Amino acid sequence: MTESPAELAVSAVGVGKIFPTKDGDITALTGVELTVSAGEFVSLIGPSGCGKSTLLRLIADLDQATSGDLQIFGKGARQARLDQDYGIAFQQAGLLPWRTVAANISLPLELHGTAKAARAARVAELAELVGLTEFIDRYPDQLSGGMQQRVAIARALATSPKLLLMDEPFGALDEMTREHLQSELARIAAETGAAVVFVTHSIPEAVFLSDRVVVMSPRPGRITDVIETGLTGERNESLRESPAYFDRVTAVHEALHGTRVERANER
Repeated sequence: MTESPAELAVSAVGVGKIFPTKDGDITALTGVELTVSAGEFVSLIGPSGCGKSTLLRLIADLDQATSGDLQIFGKGARQARLDQDYGIAFQQAGLLPWRTVAANISLPLELHGTAKAARAARVAELAELVGLTEFIDRYPDQLSGGMQQRVAIARALATSPKLLLMDEPFGALDEMTREHLQSELARIAAETGAAVVFVTHSIPEAVFLSDRVVVMSPRPGRITDVIETGLTGERNESLRESPAYFDRVTAVHEALHGTRVERANER
């Protein structure tokens, strides 16, 4: 059964974005068609400059589409932002250095007018969820990069959003920390039931985390392929060694390089 726009976390129909410059217009996105179901994990992948982050910014109402229709849970992007239907995390954690872990996590709740006792309870719940209960009174400069990103994820989840938008949140981390946080994010997404739209340059990361991987073309960005991973069960280290995982990594790699159809025809 086809889902209505109100049932979808994200619905993009013919979405385009043009940036005017003194040297002429730059078409960043054209004709983007995308749906993300409630509770689904979708990664956007493609070459640098293909519009992945631009699309995420349109969903987040940090910029506005030039053409097409974009809805978040059946609402326009601006209304979804005002209703705090989504949380967002970037490559840089963006924590306020003068606030503790608890105070950083609490910030969206304070802006939302949540009562002090309810804020404290929610902060404690989120600190446990991301494994930072023992560090709740620390300041950002007392944390590792991975810990800072966990605080940023907790802050993004503070108002219990139904959608989490993430723009290369692990891109600046070492490989071991990155893989650990990938497993943690998969667990958190499963436990909260939030839909996730995740921008990444890493094919293994996209496959490991996602229900579907959306492949985008060089500018002007458009969706050229969508790979269903078909991976079920817990996202853990054994999954990274499975034949199904390697098969999906290969499929995404071929889609990015335009060889997937040709290879399929050869079989």
